[in-house]
Amino acid sequence: MKQLIECVPNFSEGRDMSVIKQITDVIESVEGVKLLDVDPGKATNRTVVTFVGEPGPVTEAAFLAIKKACEVIDMSRHQGEHPRMGATDVCPLIPIANISMEETAAWARRLGERVGNELALPVYLYESAASRPERKNLADIRAGEYEALPEKMNKPEWKPDYGPAVFNAKSGATVIGARDFLLAYNINLNTTSVRRANSVAFDVREKGRVVNDPVTGKPLKDENGEPLRQPGWLKGVKAIGWYIEEYGIAQVSMNITDISQVPLHEAFEACHRSAEARGMRVTGSELVGLAPLKVFLDAGRYFLRKQRRSAGVSEAELIKIAVKSMGLDELAPFDPQQKIIEYNLEKGSASSAAMLVAKDLRAFADEAASESPAPGGGSVSAYVGALGASLATMVANLSSHKRGWDDRWEVFSDAAEHGQQLKDALLRAVDEDTNAFNLIMAAFGMPKGTPEEKAARKTAIQSATKIAIEVPYKVMQLALGSFPLIRQMVAEGNPNSVTDAGVGALCARTCVYGAYLNVLVNTTGLDDREYAAKVTAESEVILKKALEMEAEIVEMVKKAMNI
Repeated sequence: MKQLIECVPNFSEGRDMSVIKQITDVIESVEGVKLLDVDPGKATNRTVVTFVGEPGPVTEAAFLAIKKACEVIDMSRHQGEHPRMGATDVCPLIPIANISMEETAAWARRLGERVGNELALPVYLYESAASRPERKNLADIRAGEYEALPEKMNKPEWKPDYGPAVFNAKSGATVIGARDFLLAYNINLNTTSVRRANSVAFDVREKGRVVNDPVTGKPLKDENGEPLRQPGWLKGVKAIGWYIEEYGIAQVSMNITDISQVPLHEAFEACHRSAEARGMRVTGSELVGLAPLKVFLDAGRYFLRKQRRSAGVSEAELIKIAVKSMGLDELAPFDPQQKIIEYNLEKGSASSAAMLVAKDLRAFADEAASESPAPGGGSVSAYVGALGASLATMVANLSSHKRGWDDRWEVFSDAAEHGQQLKDALLRAVDEDTNAFNLIMAAFGMPKGTPEEKAARKTAIQSATKIAIEVPYKVMQLALGSFPLIRQMVAEGNPNSVTDAGVGALCARTCVYGAYLNVLVNTTGLDDREYAAKVTAESEVILKKALEMEAEIVEMVKKAMNI
């Protein structure tokens, strides 16, 4: 499996798009690298670039980008709101898939050494690639910023990890490292006061604020002579306040270093609480760079539950609720296809465009009716199962919002969320089934001239056949799993929608039966007869249960209709 890392360099230019384009052009020139996002800021005079790929191509692209930044950015003329110390201020590598943090840190060190040696640029390593504990924190390395570098690099404790300990007036210095996924997130306030924005930042950031003597106003000291601090509310969050002339507002600028510990919506709510207590209002927020899909799904569910509304809605609706609730579109349009990592990676790919579930209803039906053998009964069965789960989910959502049932909304919300999970899994199986069929066809098309080729072909056919059995078997399990939800909606859901739940049961039964037939037909071509007998027996048990549950639910529907 491919190792994937993300690189998010920050360049000290956010106003001249021709300069930015020269940098992004060299990134895109490297084969195997996908440029995901370019996020310039005029007031900060800084651009955050995001790209992803395997470690080799990514570090090559990072080197070329740092080199180009040295050529086209002059730090002696740079001014901006954001702290900075070099043309490429910071260049973190982030493990995304099938690679450890230790391996990512090794790549960061190799990149740092190359930059120092070939570009004669002072390089400091930070976070997981740091050469010593006191250099782990980016803020500590960047203290004093570009202007402090001439004096700083003369001190032995601030000798660069790589490159000369000589001030580079044009390019400054750069910080390279490996870190976990970080969210750069700004909260918009209805004030122009940096001091008041900082008061919110001090409330929420882990570092908190210095405690002053109420009489003298001077900082209180602890037993070690260090300033006494009152910790903030959010672990792993760094924050400062600043004024953005471009927007005419003050912001709280945050780095969320652990989104599992502090979700995006929790950071938003903490700033909202602090601002409100200080007579201010949060008007919206701004995501710098990209974020994982889960961030928005969790936020959407949180805000729906806060309204006591069902969180069992579609992925698209959850994202919409998250964006509107946090005002992520206040300063600029928010494009999920651009800002959500998973969507961005899929955007424009051939595999994404060819997906059956990406087609509209007519196009899907036309594809199924064409002379091509795929999509066939397996894909259609999975889709029918998804419709069954969708109907049950619809009844749950209607029941959650039914007048007079306010005390039961959470039960139905949980049911709807479960239905959405079943629906999404069955929709994924629509393409999985067709892909499995295509694997079999590809295996049969392999050369079979030599004994080695014949053996490889036979192995590939058997492997593909097993996948073609496993996919419909999984579909049977998923569809069977939707029956308890459907039954619950018939028994407890909105009585006006009882027939909708009944149709859901008919769809689930059709799905199970159709997938069962696909399991049977594919087991005939499998040499592993023990496995074939086992999965056939288990499939017959699932089919029997599905038929029994469908019959029971249909009778329940008839009884509810007095038929």
